[in-house]
Amino acid sequence: MRKLLLLSAVVLFTAGTSNAQIEVNVRPARPHYVRTAAPGRGYVWVDEDWREVNGKYEWAGGHWVRPPRQGQRWMAGHWETRHGHHVWRAGHWR
Repeated sequence: MRKLLLLSAVVLFTAGTSNAQIEVNVRPARPHYVRTAAPGRGYVWVDEDWREVNGKYEWAGGHWVRPPRQGQRWMAGHWETRHGHHVWRAGHWR
């Protein structure tokens, strides 16, 4: 009984703290696209953005955007390799 209680606690703890991610064995190929001209002064090109859709990575493409606050820089997303699988780390403002 004690072992069952301990096992139940471990399962509940790990289920409650898990961070859902998709891992792939082969990174998706980067599509070719044409970058348009900036729509105006102060815009920054946000390049390559993959997102999870129905358990798969989907290309969201690049776009022009103004930084949320003056002086912030866009840190591009990148692929990380973990345990032989590739995981996409989304870009962010810093």
